[in-house]
Amino acid sequence: MERTLFEPEHIMFRESYVKFLEQRVAPNHARWEEQHIVDRDVWLEAGKQGFLGTAFPEEFGGGGVKDFRYNTIVAEENHRRGFTGLGFSLHNDVVAPYFLDLATDEQKQRWYPGYASGELIGAIAMTEPGTGSDLQGIKTRAVRDGDDWILNGAKTFITNGINSDLIIVVARTDPDAGSKGFSLLVVERGMEGFERGRHLDKIGLPAQDTAELNFDNVRVPGANLLGQEGMGFVHLMQNLPQERLSIAVMAAGAMEGALEMTLQYCRDRKAFGKPIGSFQNTRFELAQLATETAFVRVFVDKCIELLNEDKLTVAEAAMAKMRSTEAQIDVIDRCVQLHGGYGYMREYPIAKAYLDARVQTIYGGTTEIMKEIIGRSLNVG
Repeated sequence: MERTLFEPEHIMFRESYVKFLEQRVAPNHARWEEQHIVDRDVWLEAGKQGFLGTAFPEEFGGGGVKDFRYNTIVAEENHRRGFTGLGFSLHNDVVAPYFLDLATDEQKQRWYPGYASGELIGAIAMTEPGTGSDLQGIKTRAVRDGDDWILNGAKTFITNGINSDLIIVVARTDPDAGSKGFSLLVVERGMEGFERGRHLDKIGLPAQDTAELNFDNVRVPGANLLGQEGMGFVHLMQNLPQERLSIAVMAAGAMEGALEMTLQYCRDRKAFGKPIGSFQNTRFELAQLATETAFVRVFVDKCIELLNEDKLTVAEAAMAKMRSTEAQIDVIDRCVQLHGGYGYMREYPIAKAYLDARVQTIYGGTTEIMKEIIGRSLNVG
């Protein structure tokens, strides 16, 4: 189905990004998966070529265009091609909006140039060892000490946790204020008392550095408060729809990539003297997979349009995230089945896609939380 989402400038951007992936990522991604982290020089090259910070003002080295279609191209090409170790989408789609919407003039001067160039890698630290989707259960504390904050606590499952230079930490700054007692503090690489804990060993996304972070009396300057004190929870709620749509974009790209490689496998693989794609059951399975993939693509593209128009609702973003990621797991699982025994071998890209897909229904808010958000929006009681 022809997509109508992109203009000629987006098509040129995609061509450039695909070339970047072929030249700078493809030769190295397997090594990054073995070492469980991406080399920092690929971030610098991505920044140099304009693939980071596209929404940041040109005066700070960014692209100067707030248009999620550029983010979409980066996310879907990464996941369509199996280059899931790059943390660019977390940097561009999830963390960047907080800096774009909340940074003071002084913070812009300090952080924007490095963020757009790839010298400063972003992360956001919400999840804690005892709290997952329940953000109001966060226990990390920050107390005033003069103009500074003293930060104590621990975070886990933090994407870009090892490579990151700027970490937006969600901390409780007023224990008696409920949802109005949270603030966002930016912890920088090298701050005394900030330690990176375990580099976590995951079943998928092996090249993506995911870590535990520990804060032991970290003195965070008052100038590193991002947004308004006590408004951290509100800031999170405002930015979560884009994060969830970003995950849906990844899911759609991964589904398309899995379908493409499975179609090719069914053309090439022979059984009983003819391609397995010639059997009716295989064609019926592929027909279902192609239809499911197309339906996800159409809905996700519509949500991208709505986001660009500032019309995407929280419930719609939850729908996109829930349906696309559940479909991703189902479609890729059935693609593995069509590959037969080879689908179970890690050397085959479909096996890697299968492992990488599993977390999609978990991070960014679980499927169960998405159902709750959607259900509440229906006003049924």
